[in-house]
Amino acid sequence: MSAVLELAKELIARPSLTPDDAGCQQLIAARLVKLGFKIEHLRFGQVDNLWTRYGTEKPLLVFAGHTDVVPTGPKEQWHSDPFTPTVKDGLLYGRGAADMKGGLAAMVVAVEQLFATKPKLKGSIAFLITSDEEGPSVDGTVKVMELLKQRGEKIDWCVLGEPSCLEKFGDTIRHGRRGSLTGLLTVHGIQGHVAYPERADNPIHRILPALAELCVAKWDTRSNPHFPPTSFQISNFHSGTGAGNVIPGDAAIRFNFRYSTAVTARELQQRVEDTLRRHSIRYSVEWRPMGEPFLTEPGKLSNVVQEAVEKVTGLRPKLDTGGGTSDGRYIAPTGAEVIEFGPMNASIHKVNECVAVSELDRLDVIYRDIATKLLA
Repeated sequence: MSAVLELAKELIARPSLTPDDAGCQQLIAARLVKLGFKIEHLRFGQVDNLWTRYGTEKPLLVFAGHTDVVPTGPKEQWHSDPFTPTVKDGLLYGRGAADMKGGLAAMVVAVEQLFATKPKLKGSIAFLITSDEEGPSVDGTVKVMELLKQRGEKIDWCVLGEPSCLEKFGDTIRHGRRGSLTGLLTVHGIQGHVAYPERADNPIHRILPALAELCVAKWDTRSNPHFPPTSFQISNFHSGTGAGNVIPGDAAIRFNFRYSTAVTARELQQRVEDTLRRHSIRYSVEWRPMGEPFLTEPGKLSNVVQEAVEKVTGLRPKLDTGGGTSDGRYIAPTGAEVIEFGPMNASIHKVNECVAVSELDRLDVIYRDIATKLLA
């Protein structure tokens, strides 16, 4: 059993449902302290975070990730217990195998193997690990970054071990992510009998033309070729009492924007509310920003990662900004270059989550090569 597989199994065996770290960070810290890393366990609220650094010189390379995992779903549908790591047909099964305990294990082992060669580093290496990525993300990476800013510690390069590959291992790295903005809209009408519509005000009838306009609108006010077009999507629509003869008094709509750096959250909010007012909608809306977009322009870090991946896999990975949000959104605004590269993401958050053992061993080599090219 390889060192990466062994550590991945140890991490998976700890049921670290967000925000519970379940001892994963202690396990990682115990290994890194032997290499000379300075260990800081940072707890904010109910969230455990680990910041551990070797060296004080610039530039600073950070390996980042999370130990928390999403719920397992129906355990009876799993091939094996989700917190009993199991290898079958070359695949490691367990909750968090791909997202992202496998990537964390590869990062730790990569640094251990790098240090075994006793390199003379031209800079510093650190790990930023949280147990709040899958949850609200309010006491995790964002709080650690606030602390680092107060102390004047600046990250130059950050590699996140998020599962990034889509069709083949090595085909994709992420150099940015779209932002996420949720709106909770309530349309106010007047309840009444369907036989007397003149005595009521149907909120569904009121809002439908406005929603139709919002659904087909072009949202990006500037051009950014690295992102797909900003998307407006309705995720929930609730109205009515359940009775067939009652006009509802209000309608509740939940919608979300996945948006690029070609538009701001404020611009999106303004356009939505301007549209509602133009359609004479009586409404109230609660805005919930879920994360700002970020983009690392192609440059030194992305080139180094692409070269390391191609050397091991034979594939030149494409630069991509798709998918959901990640903690890169808290790191990039400080000026750090941020790249995400990890295993295949086909099984993440699913029953029978798994990762190929061969991917873990190759990840180890890739991460080690990245650190070597940047610092050694």
